Amino acid sequence: MRKSDGGLIPSIVHCTAVPLWIFFLSLFFFFQMLSAQTEPSAFAQEATFEKSVVQLSIVQQEYDYTTPWKKSAMSRGIGSGFIIEGNRILTNAHNVSNARYLEVKKQNLAKRYPAGVQFVGHDCDLAIVTVFDLDFYKDMVPLEFGPLPQVNSKVQTCGFPLGGRTVSVTEGVVSRIEVGIYSHTQADSHLLVQTDAAINPGNSGGPVLQNGKVVGVAFQGLQSADNIGYMIPTPVIDHFLEDIKDGRYDGFGSLGVFTFEGLHNPAYAQYLNLQEGTEGVVVMGTILNSSVESILSRNDVLTKIGDFDIDNDGMIRIYGLVLDMSEAVEQKQIGQMIDLVFYRDGQKHTASVKVDYNEPVLTFRKEFDLPPRYRCFAGLTFVTVNRNYLETWGRNSISDIPFYLRYIFYDVQSLNTDPQRKEYVVLSEILSDTLTTYATGFIQQAVENVNGLPIMNLEDLDEAFGKDVDGFWIIKFLGNDTPMILDAQQARLRHPEILKTHEVPFTPLPEHKL
Repeated sequence: MRKSDGGLIPSIVHCTAVPLWIFFLSLFFFFQMLSAQTEPSAFAQEATFEKSVVQLSIVQQEYDYTTPWKKSAMSRGIGSGFIIEGNRILTNAHNVSNARYLEVKKQNLAKRYPAGVQFVGHDCDLAIVTVFDLDFYKDMVPLEFGPLPQVNSKVQTCGFPLGGRTVSVTEGVVSRIEVGIYSHTQADSHLLVQTDAAINPGNSGGPVLQNGKVVGVAFQGLQSADNIGYMIPTPVIDHFLEDIKDGRYDGFGSLGVFTFEGLHNPAYAQYLNLQEGTEGVVVMGTILNSSVESILSRNDVLTKIGDFDIDNDGMIRIYGLVLDMSEAVEQKQIGQMIDLVFYRDGQKHTASVKVDYNEPVLTFRKEFDLPPRYRCFAGLTFVTVNRNYLETWGRNSISDIPFYLRYIFYDVQSLNTDPQRKEYVVLSEILSDTLTTYATGFIQQAVENVNGLPIMNLEDLDEAFGKDVDGFWIIKFLGNDTPMILDAQQARLRHPEILKTHEVPFTPLPEHKL
């Protein structure tokens, strides 16, 4: 048989004579194949997407991380979502992040229904939205979830690309399944499925269907290539939905360990006293205060995690695929235990460890929804160092941010050795006043201590500025031997006027302690 534009047709070839019954039997099977080609798919038979897929209209407003009492201009966006059991709408977190107002509408209907965000998981880019008017759900059909799709299988992406009044459906093929970066936070990695079904702005949050069931949520595309889109698959969705059953979202945990694929080198394996043929990854270090800090050490060799053997690339066989070993941890909820097998000095060890956040004091993750924390003392504005603040330098922030902040951002694991540190604090802005005319050179520097008190988190500033040293405020910065020195009495007197002049919400200075 060969394939043509009209479907399957018999190839015309010269052949020897065959018995008549074989000819009719072959003809019967041929028409059966034609019937299979024209029979409606399960997706078409269960085309409930028209009563399941909805359009979201969102008004969003971001925060200003340099002068954090301010906000940026409002913006409007369109996204997609779909009904699941329990009168809930599943969509992307990036659709509803920093939302100030949210509406939902059905296909071909002008009426818009006010809605609210019930749960949001920014790390996995998923959210649950609920419509306040329960009449909205009367004629809606919740979609069910299916298994992880197979590579080379067909899927249909539904949503409202670029807006529109009707649901758009595009078909594509699953081309790859792997662990990759989720663009919403630009830091978290989870399982994702690549497809060539068109995914455009507005599609985000729409269901990806196979045999009438949801196998993913459309959420991002690859701008540097044609027709490459990604969906969040059901293992990630299942984790999110299971997590929120207790009424709150905890998120995805990690092992808290840094590894190296050193066993490809036989000499390295011999150096670690491993038996020939042992596969796994070498531990290079653990995150400070992590749940594995007291269990794993440098040069330990992880060979098994949960029920899965680890190969020399740090991969495991799971879901019938070869994926990063982090996928074994992703099956667990925060607080659950996972078993490890590792070798130390050639000796086999086992341990059961708790899956936890296990993050350094400064993560690569972008933050959403929560207003930035700050303190303002006589015009000295302090904020926490995070991805959002560093991105205020613009598109070239990686190269444009001050050297020491870049050093903190990229080398925080080796730089910070104090388990008491919760975050880094930076002097983000100095509001103009005669008090601080000569102090502007200290802007954008990370704080080491104030009046002799180490600053391990933003709240430490409250106690530190409640005292002074011989009538002065003395502020020292990381990587800078020159301190900022201000007259403490003048600062306290000028504080209310400075805030009023610059329209900063008034907060009293900490009580002065002698």
